[in-house]
Amino acid sequence: MPFLLSLLLVGVGLWVRLSVIESPLFAREVEDETVARQPIVEVIKRNPREIILSALLRMSEQAPFYIFTAFVLAYGTDELGFSKGFLTNAVMVAAALSLFNVPFFGHLSDKIGRKRMYMIGAAATMVIGVPYFLMLDSKVGVLVVLAIVISLIPHDMQYGPQAALIAESFPTRRRYSGAGLGYQLASVFAGGPAPLLATWLLHRYNSSLPIGIYIAACGVVTLIATALLPEPNRTQVAREFEQGPAERAPAPALAPAPGRVTVPTR
Repeated sequence: MPFLLSLLLVGVGLWVRLSVIESPLFAREVEDETVARQPIVEVIKRNPREIILSALLRMSEQAPFYIFTAFVLAYGTDELGFSKGFLTNAVMVAAALSLFNVPFFGHLSDKIGRKRMYMIGAAATMVIGVPYFLMLDSKVGVLVVLAIVISLIPHDMQYGPQAALIAESFPTRRRYSGAGLGYQLASVFAGGPAPLLATWLLHRYNSSLPIGIYIAACGVVTLIATALLPEPNRTQVAREFEQGPAERAPAPALAPAPGRVTVPTR
């Protein structure tokens, strides 16, 4: 039934996407007929660094999220003895809080800067990993609920400014493809394997401590990747909007002067 009902979400998502107008910058690219013919190929050639860093900066947002929302359900029932309903309700409370946290931290990033907001969230993730499992392992209901609710706050600190942070790292011609590649790469090597890796660590060391260390390591990777990502230049985006197609087009190669022969050399 949840799977069938999710079809409604697909319809809602499609309606929202079709209702949202394109950004003025991209709309002008279409109007000027300067849209890249092969944007994926072009962005891989010209912005490989930004793609890789965009994927790595999602490590502390993506991997811990699946541990905090999926792995905890199995861990809490099998290892701690809590009911699935109790844990699910706690996760729902945390998710409900995220409805307010994500837009708030996105708005706050407009004030203090995308990278600064994102790195604060990554640092919080790095710090919370071990204490999170200590609170769970206490088997005290109040502490367990508190751990689950608090765990998503560092995630929200990153998820709020994440879309703008990644998008502003690419020029308009390659922005959608570059941001999409970086975003989805993280889902492959960070989000998907996280619960499996957490389960392996638990059974390999018979302790939750390695999982907390793994979460902290994700925070370190994200801090480094975010620091290396070029500072989002909103002034450059504004300048790109103000320029005409001739100013934005790459400079043509200089032709040889009349009467002069260009001789190739080895």
